Amino acid sequence: MPYFHVVYTLPSEMRDIASQNKRVIYNLLMKAAAETTLAIAADPKRLGARIGITAVLHTWGSALTHHPHVHMIVPGGGLSLDNTRWIAARSNFLVHVNVLARLFRGKMLAMLVHAHAAGELKFFNTHAGLADKTTFKRFITPLRHIRWVVYCKAPFAGSEQVLRYLSRYTHRVAISNRRLVAADDEAIAFRWKDYRVSDRWKTMRLHPHEFIRRFLLHVLPKGFHRIRHYGLFASTNRAESIATARALLNVVPSAADPQQEPDVAPDTPRVLPCPCPRCGARMIIIETFARGCAPSWRPTPIRIDTS
Repeated sequence: MPYFHVVYTLPSEMRDIASQNKRVIYNLLMKAAAETTLAIAADPKRLGARIGITAVLHTWGSALTHHPHVHMIVPGGGLSLDNTRWIAARSNFLVHVNVLARLFRGKMLAMLVHAHAAGELKFFNTHAGLADKTTFKRFITPLRHIRWVVYCKAPFAGSEQVLRYLSRYTHRVAISNRRLVAADDEAIAFRWKDYRVSDRWKTMRLHPHEFIRRFLLHVLPKGFHRIRHYGLFASTNRAESIATARALLNVVPSAADPQQEPDVAPDTPRVLPCPCPRCGARMIIIETFARGCAPSWRPTPIRIDTS
């Protein structure tokens, strides 16, 4: 089955107020993007199916600038609205990006107006005047007439390629060590990618204060979930929806299916009978060592790549 890559980008005109209202606007960005994709896919004139979405929020560009956007992985098909059949998308086409962009723009702006009316948005410095309802309306009006950028890229070859791609996007910080070229009291030099030219890789030098400012732009609010699942993949109905899809596609679940965790007896030597007090999952003993001694087990390091 093909998997499509869909990207929703917040317009540059909204990035400053997004940095002042990260939790609210990032939530609205992910919500508007998901609702847009689900609504267009469910439209009988389009795909006419209930689809699944895995979405990942990114807030940076290659030069550490503030560039909020949502990456989505969407399977090439979904369940019919009555759950009786699987509807497959065309092999190289999911939905038209212009349709997605228009609906996304409408939903996002409507959510912003509602959030402003509810007093959920805060404005500071040069944007303090936007707290006034009339001023905010004047700010919003031009955004209704510009083009909002949405990409729907070519499908992946298969599920393994999707997982490899997602792993690069879910374990990232704004910049990796391998992009750093040099650092001293005067400047920090790092490699960045300029997508406007063919010879894309360049070196940028920033004063340490500016480098730290750009890096801290991408620190998310505490507890914010940047990886979310919607539609068929939503946690409330994921197991049932995936089981229905597999039955319609005649796919046999693998033995290591994460949706069907094997039952483990409480008296199994390596499994503790009491659940984790934080997440409720069973706790497994990875090592036993004497009091006063240090454990020898070390976790496998995760390679973080932002290239």
